[in-house]
Amino acid sequence: MNQHLHQHYIICKPDGYLSQFINNQSKRNNKKLLGDLGDFPAKTMAIGRLDELSEGLLLLTTDGIVSEYIRSSKIEKEYYAQVDGIITEQAILQLKKGVDIGINGTIYLTKESEVHRVLKLPHLPIRKKKIRDDRHGPTSWVSVTLREGKFRQVRKMTAAVGFPTLRLVRVRIGNIHLGSMNAGDISEVSSFEGA
Repeated sequence: MNQHLHQHYIICKPDGYLSQFINNQSKRNNKKLLGDLGDFPAKTMAIGRLDELSEGLLLLTTDGIVSEYIRSSKIEKEYYAQVDGIITEQAILQLKKGVDIGINGTIYLTKESEVHRVLKLPHLPIRKKKIRDDRHGPTSWVSVTLREGKFRQVRKMTAAVGFPTLRLVRVRIGNIHLGSMNAGDISEVSSFEGA
């Protein structure tokens, strides 16, 4: 692969941004797009997406072949989800085995995934808006590692077991980690070796 002819970026997508460069929604022109974060070359694309409310690790590239590879089931994607309530071992077990979620009006059984409770949070980007007040009850964090990426999958999975996601941060794609990046940080890299 002639990766050196292409440009690659690791970014920390803030919440409130769409994972795209062009607004395809005619009725909502005030959307924040990835191009608002920095000056990217033409033909830059996001590899996979994070929904508007989700945040964290997002890879950008001008290379479609690299994009296809990283989006494939060969590459793990790890998310930290803050859920409503203290998640139970039973719910974690269900998430590991697979749960039914709705995709385009049909029921889809998610593949087995790696799920565990997160007791000590690493550095996470600071949000402008607080998720919610502690008076609304306890929350807990889980790590969910997938090799698939259906639309809003992690949110649908935690809701399916009774613990809706309040905050979702992608912390890892393959061997690329969010690390100490903060919302809006951009790092240009020569390749995604080790992803």
